[in-house]
Amino acid sequence: MFEPIEIPFGCVMMFNVVDLKDGVTVEDVELVLGEMCNVVKNTYGDDQGGFIAGQVYKYSGFVSAEGTVGEAPEGTETVAKIKQGELAIVTFWKSFEQHEKSHADKIFNEKFQALVEFCDETYELGYQMLWQGVPEEY
Repeated sequence: MFEPIEIPFGCVMMFNVVDLKDGVTVEDVELVLGEMCNVVKNTYGDDQGGFIAGQVYKYSGFVSAEGTVGEAPEGTETVAKIKQGELAIVTFWKSFEQHEKSHADKIFNEKFQALVEFCDETYELGYQMLWQGVPEEY
């Protein structure tokens, strides 16, 4: 569950922002989130399903002034111009089509709807990998 992941070149990355309702905490959704992630891993984690790996992040309130170009958000350390949500779910897939097929599936949708009950909104953006690298050994 907490092992390092390897991401093959050419995959797609889906970045899902989860904005929880007022008064709902990350701890309130841990179980439904864990169940949803487990379903993805165990149901779609083969060549047919296309799931490669995933990660879940909790928003920590920092924004990089060094990595921001243009007008920096006020209070750059804690406030972003975009709605950042409380959680980010990052998943890697062999293809966008496999991702969409899995997420249209009844098994996934039941778990996702359980999470949505706690949310104001979620949105998922897709990215195609163009480059990856690791430090070279000297």
